[in-house]
Amino acid sequence: MDVLYSNGTWELVALPLGKSPIGCRWQPPCFVAQGESGLVEALQKMDNSYFGEGLTLLGERLFQVTWKKKTGFIYDRNDFSKMLCLHFVSSRLQFETFTHNMRDGWGLATNGEVLFGSDGTSTLYQIDPQTMKVIGEHIVKYKGHEVHNLNELEFIDGEVWANVWQTECIARISHEDGTVRGWILLNNLRERLPKAGAREIDVLNGIAWDSEKKRIFVTGKLWPKLFEIKLHRMNRQFQDGFIEKLCLRMPFFT
Repeated sequence: MDVLYSNGTWELVALPLGKSPIGCRWQPPCFVAQGESGLVEALQKMDNSYFGEGLTLLGERLFQVTWKKKTGFIYDRNDFSKMLCLHFVSSRLQFETFTHNMRDGWGLATNGEVLFGSDGTSTLYQIDPQTMKVIGEHIVKYKGHEVHNLNELEFIDGEVWANVWQTECIARISHEDGTVRGWILLNNLRERLPKAGAREIDVLNGIAWDSEKKRIFVTGKLWPKLFEIKLHRMNRQFQDGFIEKLCLRMPFFT
């Protein structure tokens, strides 16, 4: 989500079905850009038949996948308008959409060259941003165990970081072979949420990276707070099976 700082705006993805933001009259799914003033500068409302999921910026284009559908959308980064392309068969201008080959649309990230995608399984996909075809995939593993339910993605300092759905864990993944290089454990953040008057707090599900200032932000569904975090290596030794119990789950898809 380098778009957060590259054009001075914040990027927000769709709320859960049936939820609406306090003080607004528009309904999800949609996403907005907010400048430093906090005022809405651009807004893109999706058709109600879609539920927006992973969103990432590559060049001048924002790529977005949708939940339970294989359809994705491409937007202009400056005003969130859907980009137009010439359909050579009919010689007509059409909004630029794409169909991906993942099982579902959950997360998207980029290293500036390819897109990385997740679909709620243990597979990390590499996608060609020109053709939107899968050009590589790896099964993500930790000590021989598959890491299922990969959700939100972000590319940080040469690694793909992924929320593991229904946990407070972020996996640091090698995009070269799918190996988990380490874990970010954030179970202590939830303890700080009730103080903000949060209700119906859902899962940890949001990672943002400010590459210029080297800052990491995390949040979750229906979380009233966005946290900037700083990482500290844990020196204590964990008992065997501790990480597996804390961060690994049975697959969402069977």
